[in-house]
Amino acid sequence: MPVPSPDFKKALKRLSENEKEALLLRAVRRDAELYETFRYELVADVTLAQIQEEAADRIHELFNLAVSGRLLNRSLVKALRASVQEAARARRITKNKQLEVDLLLYILRQCIDNYSGQFDSVYDGFFNATARLAARVPAMVLKTLHEDLWVEYKSEIDDILNSLHQRSKSRNLKFELIRSFEIPQ
Repeated sequence: MPVPSPDFKKALKRLSENEKEALLLRAVRRDAELYETFRYELVADVTLAQIQEEAADRIHELFNLAVSGRLLNRSLVKALRASVQEAARARRITKNKQLEVDLLLYILRQCIDNYSGQFDSVYDGFFNATARLAARVPAMVLKTLHEDLWVEYKSEIDDILNSLHQRSKSRNLKFELIRSFEIPQ
């Protein structure tokens, strides 16, 4: 991301209010994420819970669209990838890492609750993608969240890991999937 030069800052200060407003509106029309960020920061009615609900709705829609595909396993992998990107987008908008973790756990819960039948498919792409995400979340919790929140997430993460380890494909993974979320002392 480019750093604004001093000349650029001076030119910005010389602009009138109307010109600044027009420039900002033009930038926001071009970039949806910038619009969402400004909407979250400037509009008083937009809360973190509302952003989380909107992101969860988009994630739910991504999975609903995936079900209509011809190759269900491949479509679910694409939906899973897009959903993870949606969670990262929500974090960039709000600058809240806990929101990203909550959305990733929501994605994992969606996969396990609604599409676990695909885990037993001949094609293992969806199971592998889900297991990789499940392996990433505990490390993310430890790295990005405060120690007090670790205990809150332990039971849910352990439940997800347990349900993935109950599948026979968990033994054939090319990476190590932890059995439970260990909280360091």
